[in-house]
Amino acid sequence: MGHTHSHGHGHGHGHGHGHDHEHHQPNTELDQATLAALDESVPDRELSPAEVSRRALLRSAGILGGTAALAVSGAQLAAATAPRDGWVFQQGSRPNVWLAGDHHIHTQLSSDGMYRVIDQARHATAYGLDWLVITDHGGATHARIGVDLVNPQIKAARAELRDTLIFQGLEWNIPAAEHGTVFVAPGSREVEVLKQFENSYDGSVKGASANSPANEALAVSGIQWLGQQVDRRRVADALFLANHPARNGIDSPHEIRNWRDADPRIAIGFEGAPGHQAAGLPKPLGGGSARGYYGNAQNPNSFPGYPAESYRTWGGFDWMTATVGGLWDSLLAEGKPWWITANSDSHVNWNETARRPDGSSQAQFDRDGRYMDPVYGNTVNTTAGDFWPGFYSRTHVGADRRDYLAVMEGLRNGRVWVDHGALVKGVEVEVREVGKRYGEPLGGALLVKKGRPIELVVRITTQTLPNWANFVPALNRVDVIRGSVTGPVGDKDTMTAPDTKVVKQWDTAGKRGTFELVYPLGPAEEAQYVRVRGTDGNRSQPGYLGAAVDPAGPKLDVVGDADPWVDLWFYTNPIWVLPK
Repeated sequence: MGHTHSHGHGHGHGHGHGHDHEHHQPNTELDQATLAALDESVPDRELSPAEVSRRALLRSAGILGGTAALAVSGAQLAAATAPRDGWVFQQGSRPNVWLAGDHHIHTQLSSDGMYRVIDQARHATAYGLDWLVITDHGGATHARIGVDLVNPQIKAARAELRDTLIFQGLEWNIPAAEHGTVFVAPGSREVEVLKQFENSYDGSVKGASANSPANEALAVSGIQWLGQQVDRRRVADALFLANHPARNGIDSPHEIRNWRDADPRIAIGFEGAPGHQAAGLPKPLGGGSARGYYGNAQNPNSFPGYPAESYRTWGGFDWMTATVGGLWDSLLAEGKPWWITANSDSHVNWNETARRPDGSSQAQFDRDGRYMDPVYGNTVNTTAGDFWPGFYSRTHVGADRRDYLAVMEGLRNGRVWVDHGALVKGVEVEVREVGKRYGEPLGGALLVKKGRPIELVVRITTQTLPNWANFVPALNRVDVIRGSVTGPVGDKDTMTAPDTKVVKQWDTAGKRGTFELVYPLGPAEEAQYVRVRGTDGNRSQPGYLGAAVDPAGPKLDVVGDADPWVDLWFYTNPIWVLPK
């Protein structure tokens, strides 16, 4: 082919430019391994093993062999290389760097927010985050001017904090359902695409909040529309994740499945742990509310199959994720990717002294599209329910490199683990064939000859530094959760996975530094998945589906008495095993 970029140099061509014409230049939307693999002027012998593997994948997908190959986007590649046999996940690559972040943050551009973008971004950076997404609430005012007004603040923050990746997104009022994060890769059309999306598909803007088939269909159309904007290259990438899914019981299992299946490149998961974790602090330390503001009950729009316990957090995590063998596992057991994250949902933060200035009212917000800049309030706000981004909740993404598209690709590929209170410093998990040095990382699928022995390897680096409550957390237990892949469900409102349960609990009390835990999975006889969680062990009880499934799961959080700092957990996304 005529393209002659040299292997290994930096690709400085900027994307996100605002034109739709075809071009055949190197594409920074793709990782280095893919770029090298696409360049057929470089012979196989000069490629690394990862690059050779990627080239083989591209050949099998029919992508190699034409100059158009270099113009594909990351999302297009993900779709094109998906196996055709019904499995939509793919083998993963080991990440080069772990980047902590938060995809759910509000500012003064939200009707219930307070801070500037730079306030949130500076705190997120100070508390150790590498990336964040600004997600002000969708709605009439935001759709009219807010989505425009926040962009200069985001660009200024990007210029000020050059090592922090700051995405623009919005919190979508999903038609007929809860909220969700929608965000796009930075570029000249980020505002245009987000604004068009919000005006066309936001449940509040469109009056489509009620539970109806037509509104559910509008949500599906919105996800598909986002994918079309990537295909048309109006934006380099776009993602959607559902937020606080069990809070009001209005994200039914079939809606979640429909979102996932609408465009799996775009709809990739939900919050495993909601924000508002400070809300559970008991009085007088905090506001004495429900952790995560999960203090609700069934309402007319709720899915009737959800039990009363689903409206509470469990160890700070959403019931859908915290229940072993529950809704999240029922999605994983179908053999389709669906990932979890943990975020701050920061609006107004606990133990903070800022307030809105006099005259900054709802009417002023409705008129101007934003509240006035905060001022010093001369009093400590102990009743607010949020923590700053990075202060308590973290979503760790395994990325090939430190840039916007690599973070989005890592999220899409499920190379993600989450924790609360900086419980651990590092978690790496893989499933490998016994005797092999390397296996599949988080989010991957190990393709292995049927009958070969396989094992799970968990490498933990314990915490050595105090967290932001100024104590060094201790990891006292690590659990392995295993389930069978049983294929697509007949009833889309299925919310249990009967074959999934905790199969191993390690006592890790007293362990320090980096240590490795190995769990033999036996011969690879059936399609399956494994995932891992860990805890400080302070608060446990048998899981919602019973002790035989989960003997010591997270404890049901009590409204008004759920101090988040004494109940710390980490969760990983799964790894699949596919015997062939």
